[in-house]
Parts: sequence; structure tokens; C-alpha cells
Amino acid sequence: MLIGQSYTDQGYAQELREIRERLLLMSGRVERIIRDSIQSLVERDMERARATIQQDQAINQDEIEIDALCLTLLACRQPMASDLRFVTFTMKMVTDLERIADQSVNICERAIQLGNDGRLVPYNAIEKMGGLVTSMVHDSIDAFIDQNGDLARSVIDRDDEVDELYHVTFRALLDQMREDPENIHPGIQIQAVVKFLERMGDHSTNLAEQAIFMIKGTDVRHEGKLLQT
Repeated sequence: MLIGQSYTDQGYAQELREIRERLLLMSGRVERIIRDSIQSLVERDMERARATIQQDQAINQDEIEIDALCLTLLACRQPMASDLRFVTFTMKMVTDLERIADQSVNICERAIQLGNDGRLVPYNAIEKMGGLVTSMVHDSIDAFIDQNGDLARSVIDRDDEVDELYHVTFRALLDQMREDPENIHPGIQIQAVVKFLERMGDHSTNLAEQAIFMIKGTDVRHEGKLLQT
């Protein structure tokens, strides 16, 4: 059953479409703040980092407004079946999206603290992690909207790549800090950045798991590659 199909009320269908459109808009903003936070760090652009932090205000407002739309629809329309799942899971998803944006703000703050010191920045690893996380966010929301369980499963698989990059990069930075005490301060800042990216991967995995639950009615949390849907 398609979203909104259970009712003929055009106003109700429009309310569901608005929630869907707002979720896609919020997801797009989150993808942008991830990309901009990574670029501000890699390019050592402190002004860009400060401007990127300001993007978080719109994302916070998205969360508030989408929650309000969902709560109003639940109270006034009392949706059932797939529509009810769509609305309730949208409210969960906007929370994860907002948390991903917060991690991007944290990266910008580290970029500002590092300033022009780019000695230890592992450009390739950070850019690859950022690209993976951005694709995971995008595909999780698309899977949810399009009810595509296979796409959601592919997001969960990608989290293993993010985790591996995190562990390899973290250990490499630790070795460099041991070799030279002057590397300790920038090394700690960059270790924090890769940790933030790893957490973004976890939140994106949560989005994909929620999409699978909505589509299949199967809880795949904590199962990793063992999931069978």
C-alpha cells in the first residue's frame, strides 16, 4: 500500500506529501553540511568552517517543524497501517539526521582549532569516510521513501568500510604522536574528527535499520552482516 493510499481525503494526502518532502529537504541539508565540514578541514578554510556551523540552525529547525507536522497528523488524522509506520519512523529519522549534523559541527570546530596546521590531516581517508557517510545518509532516506530494502541493506554493509578506515587512521595517528611530541595536539584533533565520522556512520546505519523495519517489519539492529530480511 502506497503512502496516503488508505485515505481519499486530499488534504490528508497533501499532509503526508509535505512530511515526505520536508524529510528529503532535511536530508539534503545534512548531506551538504557533511561535505562542507570535510572541505573546511581539508582545505584549512576556517571561514568556511564558521559558515558551515551556521547551517546547523536550519537543520535544527527542520527537526522541530517535521516533528510538529507528524504530531499534528497523528493527533488529527489517526493514520493506520503503512501511513502510521511512515509518520512514526519519520520522527525517529529526523533525530538521527540532526545528530549527524551535530557531528559535522564538531568537525568544523576541530578545523578552526587546527587552523593552518595540516601536517597530520589524512586527506584521503577523511575524504573517503566523508563520501561514504554522505552516500549512506542519502541512500537510507531514499530507501525509506521508496521502500527499497536492498538499498537499505547496502547502507549497513558500507558501515564496515567506515569502521575499518576509522581504525586504520586512528592507529596511524597514534604512531605519529608517539614519534614526535609536536604531533600530539593536531593528532588528537584529527583522531576526534575520524571518531565523529565513525559516529555518523553509526547514525546512518540506524536510519537504514529503521527503513528495513518499516519496509519488512523485521528488527535488524545489532545483527550487522548476519541480517537476513
